[in-house]
Amino acid sequence: MNRIRISPIQFIPLSFLLTILAGAILLMLPFSSAPGENTGFTTALFTATTSVCVTGLVVEDTFSHWSLFGQAIILLLIQIGGLGVVSVGAVIAHAGARKISLGEQKLIGDSLNVDGNRSLMSFLFRIFCGVFIVEGIGAALYAVELVPKLGAEKALWASLFQSVSAFCNAGMDVIGPDSMIGFRNSPLMMGVTMALIILGGLGFVVWFDVISKVGQGIKRRLGPVATFRRLSEHTKVVLVMTAFLLAFGTLGVFVSEYHNPGTIGEMSLAEKLGNSLFQSVTYRTAGFASLPQDQLTETTCIMGYVLMFIGGSPVGTAGGVKTVTIFLVLMNALSYIKGKKETVVFHRRVSEEMMRKASAVVLVSVGTVFLMTLLLMSRGGIALTDALYEVTSALGTVGLSRNLTPHLDEVGRYVIIFSMYLGRIGPISMALLFAKKSGAENKIQHADGKFYVG
Repeated sequence: MNRIRISPIQFIPLSFLLTILAGAILLMLPFSSAPGENTGFTTALFTATTSVCVTGLVVEDTFSHWSLFGQAIILLLIQIGGLGVVSVGAVIAHAGARKISLGEQKLIGDSLNVDGNRSLMSFLFRIFCGVFIVEGIGAALYAVELVPKLGAEKALWASLFQSVSAFCNAGMDVIGPDSMIGFRNSPLMMGVTMALIILGGLGFVVWFDVISKVGQGIKRRLGPVATFRRLSEHTKVVLVMTAFLLAFGTLGVFVSEYHNPGTIGEMSLAEKLGNSLFQSVTYRTAGFASLPQDQLTETTCIMGYVLMFIGGSPVGTAGGVKTVTIFLVLMNALSYIKGKKETVVFHRRVSEEMMRKASAVVLVSVGTVFLMTLLLMSRGGIALTDALYEVTSALGTVGLSRNLTPHLDEVGRYVIIFSMYLGRIGPISMALLFAKKSGAENKIQHADGKFYVG
């Protein structure tokens, strides 16, 4: 009997799908819902998808609709989704003294989109340890603010949930119905949330590179500039792009919302700056909101489309097409305009295969946003601004909504479910698909054709 062979490009989406279905079944159990609440299949599937895909769009309030058991299931799904289904399975198997085969190591490397030559299990354990330490510190800091307000028992659970959700860029909480709006004047809650979102979105490769190079810089008494130069080209691109996008988003929100009474118009200057920064950070696939999203100006929404589409950085918990992908596409265009034969970033050449992969991911993602927006608008009565905001948020695994999600009909909910799923596995699967060799066909060299472009 022939064994069915499943390639990584098939296994990774399948693993997420099976986890989502298992989560949906658990959330449909009677004791997963709060007393007096009933959970149908679509609601359970939507919630499981938004949790595993670390998106944050919800059709029922997390704090009121679900019991403690249901919230625990959601938190577990968020953690698994943030770390990666394949990664979590590999660590559990390794902890159970089962040897990880070479094929499984290749699968882990593909799921993380990292070089398979590195010691993957050691890398995974470093990731897990780092994640749990950061989430633990975040929960402790949240508790300082929440314990006096909610009481010890509820506050500790809410702090843990908030910390895991923020780090995994999920945007869900069990504090109340208004996300971070009630804490938009709290430097501690706002600051810790932003720090967790950024750390999760930077990517684990960047973590370890920065820690290593900074440690070496301290030992050798190097200055900040000299230490930065020693970082890998990938880390440099991530840090530069992250700083630029955060600054661009903050300035854009601050200017476009300055006189808007529905958002920051009535705030002090310091509060305006703080909430503009938070909105810029949360656009990077986090989903927490300190401002009512349906009150934002259309100018801010347009900037939001761009920031949500880009998302965070590779090998992290964030979604989107990723900062490095966009950077490479832009640098490729700039190199062509300047008449250069190759794209060079921080004195390192970018391979043609990498450029083609980045371009393909962006193109397919743009097409998917367009298609899903059309499907959602076909339901009728949904404005373009709201539909595009919802779809971009879902595909970028952001979780922000202009109060549209709870009002979607059955078909609309399945459009968003599919969008969230594509957003979580799409860039990974597309990258693997485009990197896959096509055998003998690639050995054929065709004559040059004559085409007219532009």
